[in-house]
Amino acid sequence: MAGEDVAATALIEVVRIANGPERHGEPMTGAVVGLWEGPAVAEMLAVVGKMPTAQVTLCGFAPGWGIRAYAGPDEAPLYEAAFCYGCDQVWVWGPRVPEALHRQTFDPASPNAQYLRLRFREEA
Repeated sequence: MAGEDVAATALIEVVRIANGPERHGEPMTGAVVGLWEGPAVAEMLAVVGKMPTAQVTLCGFAPGWGIRAYAGPDEAPLYEAAFCYGCDQVWVWGPRVPEALHRQTFDPASPNAQYLRLRFREEA
């Protein structure tokens, strides 16, 4: 996620991913199960930002949860991120997300990753 886009984030949709994305940058398909606004946006972006990296586990990338971030309710998405707790990867894309940030790893057993998953599940 680009720093300026993170700073501009005012609203996050929580997506329960039904399929894919099969290729990086394709839209997530699934139901929007929750919205994070106000202080929840800063809290959850801080949690994501503090997740430690990990070695990739090969699973074929089958994300279950994603976020779609907006600067405002009538804006196009700033960025999207799909989290796969099977292969420990998050795919991030958006109009200004640098290529170096497109695929990142995270430690799914870390307290921050577990907290994020708990918050995802609370929305479902």
